[in-house]
Amino acid sequence: MSDKEQHFNFKDLLDIMTKLRGEGGCPWDREQTHESLRQYMLEESYEVVDAINHKHDDELKEELGDVLLQVVFHAQIAAEQNRFTIQDVIDNICRKMISRHTHIFGDDTADTVAQVLDNWERIKSDEKGFDTHTERMKAIPSILPALMRSYKVQKKAAAVGFDWDDVKDAISKVDEELQEFKDVYLSENYGKIVEELGDLLFAIVNVARFLDIQPELALNEATEKFIKRFEYIENSAKGAGKRLEDMSLKEMDELWEQAKL
Repeated sequence: MSDKEQHFNFKDLLDIMTKLRGEGGCPWDREQTHESLRQYMLEESYEVVDAINHKHDDELKEELGDVLLQVVFHAQIAAEQNRFTIQDVIDNICRKMISRHTHIFGDDTADTVAQVLDNWERIKSDEKGFDTHTERMKAIPSILPALMRSYKVQKKAAAVGFDWDDVKDAISKVDEELQEFKDVYLSENYGKIVEELGDLLFAIVNVARFLDIQPELALNEATEKFIKRFEYIENSAKGAGKRLEDMSLKEMDELWEQAKL
């Protein structure tokens, strides 16, 4: 049987990780810590999202495996230190899924997605011992991308009615914050410039939330669009025997407009 035809199970993965981390195992794997692995968990998670965006099953299958490896890796390190095991991880997530789906495993009722989410947040708050809405906001990890974190914070505020009545009001706030940024961006007060730019970005995220658009995804799409149009400019310049560095901004702008067609 070839390597590709051989089938493995979860225990095989655990055994492989134990061997890699054990006496005589891989030098790199043996020296890793929770802290040294942080970057890989982030990278692998983003690569999963990228595979989803590309709608590529083989890529998604591979990247999900990489994330699973990170989970097993962290659990193995903790087990070696007698802190917790992979079984504890599995037990915890199973208990969480059961406890937060009381409409399936309990006596609650939830016929709509909104009701499910309300139940989830209520149960989560009870589990975490949150007494205030501010505590719920502070519990949103600061390590999240800033656009995503601000979106989640705003949703917490909106859940208790601290929100605009209409998206037009949110757009007016963007106009207001843009003007305030224009008032200071040429000043020498760097701190104020940063503050007003932050307020402007926060207001734009609020508009995205109103329209049920994830700003992180919207910005990524805009970045991809920019890259494609820039590629058109560069390829067109090469076709004309020119270097971008030698072209004027006006010439590049003309190609940019062509790329939009």
